[in-house]
Amino acid sequence: MSVFMYPLDNEKRRVISLDGIWKFKFDTQGVGRNENWKDGLTDTIEMVVPSSYNDIFTEAAKRDFCGDVWYQTDFYIPSEFEALDTLIRFGSATHRATVFVNGVELVSHEGGFTPFGGNLNDVAKFGQKNTVVVVVNNELSKVTIPVGSVKTHDNGVKECTPAFDFFNYAGIHSSVRLVAVPKTRVNDITVVTGFEGTTGTVEYAIESALNAGQEIRVSLLNAESEVVATANGQQGSLTIENVILWQPRKGYLYDLVATIVEGEELVDIYTLPVGVRTVKVEGTKFLINNEPFYFKGFGHHIDAHTIGRGHSDIMNLRDLECLDWIHANSLRTSHYPYPEEFMQLADRRGLVIIDEVSHVGAWNMTDVSQAGMGGSNAVPVKHFDREDVQTEGMVNHKDAITKLIARDKNHPCVVMWSLSNEPDSSQESSEAYFKEIFAFARDGLDAQDRPMTMVNFMLAAYGNCKASQFADVVCLNRYYGWYVTNGADLPNAGDQFAKELAGWATEGKPIIITEFGADTVSGFHALPSTMFTEEYYNEYLDQNFAAFDSCDAVVGEHCWNMHDFNTGQGIIRVNGNKKGAFTRDRQPKMAAHHLRARWGVVKDFNQK
Repeated sequence: MSVFMYPLDNEKRRVISLDGIWKFKFDTQGVGRNENWKDGLTDTIEMVVPSSYNDIFTEAAKRDFCGDVWYQTDFYIPSEFEALDTLIRFGSATHRATVFVNGVELVSHEGGFTPFGGNLNDVAKFGQKNTVVVVVNNELSKVTIPVGSVKTHDNGVKECTPAFDFFNYAGIHSSVRLVAVPKTRVNDITVVTGFEGTTGTVEYAIESALNAGQEIRVSLLNAESEVVATANGQQGSLTIENVILWQPRKGYLYDLVATIVEGEELVDIYTLPVGVRTVKVEGTKFLINNEPFYFKGFGHHIDAHTIGRGHSDIMNLRDLECLDWIHANSLRTSHYPYPEEFMQLADRRGLVIIDEVSHVGAWNMTDVSQAGMGGSNAVPVKHFDREDVQTEGMVNHKDAITKLIARDKNHPCVVMWSLSNEPDSSQESSEAYFKEIFAFARDGLDAQDRPMTMVNFMLAAYGNCKASQFADVVCLNRYYGWYVTNGADLPNAGDQFAKELAGWATEGKPIIITEFGADTVSGFHALPSTMFTEEYYNEYLDQNFAAFDSCDAVVGEHCWNMHDFNTGQGIIRVNGNKKGAFTRDRQPKMAAHHLRARWGVVKDFNQK
């Protein structure tokens, strides 16, 4: 079974959760790998899986720890699983992990937001107790995805220094499961959907190594569990009469049921939810089901008190309720893949998703030379001029793209891939880099051939960006009225923004404003308004709305951010980023009511 397939419990498959309290240990001296902590941990404390470990503690040294942390738990595998293939699957661990089972290395994984795992059959003891030990590392560098660095202070303590404006949460962030599957099984499914008039189609391809006498049968069921189409074989097409389309805010799903049979005996079964819809770019329009779509919503962070970036069904549902209330129809997974369970909810709710790779922080233009020269003789090296970025960094970037698309390729909620957030695409060397990145992403990774984009920021304004030429949609992060034309100059912000938008509109592509917002302290008021007050945020929004409405090529507005979120410490952040329309505990600021009023009226593209 591909680790990217979500684990299902059914007639032929078994799933056992390993979530809960695990043993935990900081490797403060960096000795755990050499001293064979893989064989079992001593002097441990308790830790919740899944969660970020950072905000659970009351000590800064633990919250800000940089390096290896170790987890351990014991588990039993039922004896009957020995006839199956039994895997251990991690939904995510940030930013890299190595898994040991009974002291034997099982799998290593790079990338903090996508699933990984390994087959236990050769290392596990069936019907007995087994021990899993996991070492998770949160260090960053110029070639990691996302980008950052590690600083060592005078006292020898290491600090992870992100090149991005959100907290570098770490830990086992998603559920850990034992998954027992038949040795002959459905290993992967890929679907492509379409429709003509009232007739829908679902083209499918199933990966499976069949034995002699075995065959694959496929059925498509509607929401009432009625069979509407059938087919045989590892590849085929299903036709749906009177199809019900998956639409924004109307997430109708069919179930594609793939079975392997030998005669009349069931060998394996897997059920994949499928939404029938089409996505394409046509001129300056973004079309879903051949209808122009206008994005209303947010950039968003998986971020909450105590649990950090750890998966929480409760927070997912609360966020979706807030999105419903504010009349949002879409979200960007800024700046990393979101938990699989969130994507499943988005499918069911009809929430439109721009799915983003965790390539963020590639903008540090005044980095010191690759030779490590320091002091006044250091030669500034721009990010994309670095040899290691063009080699190892690009390999990691491509790997992250591959894993994201492999995991999320079948989600109807995903309408576009974002391959990078705010790189310094003003650099000459960024052009060749992103030409290769976009060509790689388009080379057969996504059977649905969704549009692709990268998110541009203000240092690469119109006429100065070397990478947006490769994107199908222009996505802009702009802060006219906050970082520029702010304070007393706010009344000019809308006009300045409109001038830049007019330039981008000549590219003939759709434009989405993927970030705009102003830091606002909840309950902070002033008349007349001043920066950081709730009144200022509303006036700021009005300036931006005027700019959006002046440009016919603008097909969406994603406010930054849905809610306040945690960041690293710094002089421009007061206990985190305060650009949320909601507070960090998901209560509305005045800006949320202002957005709700606008988005409740803007029901479709023509009412912008």
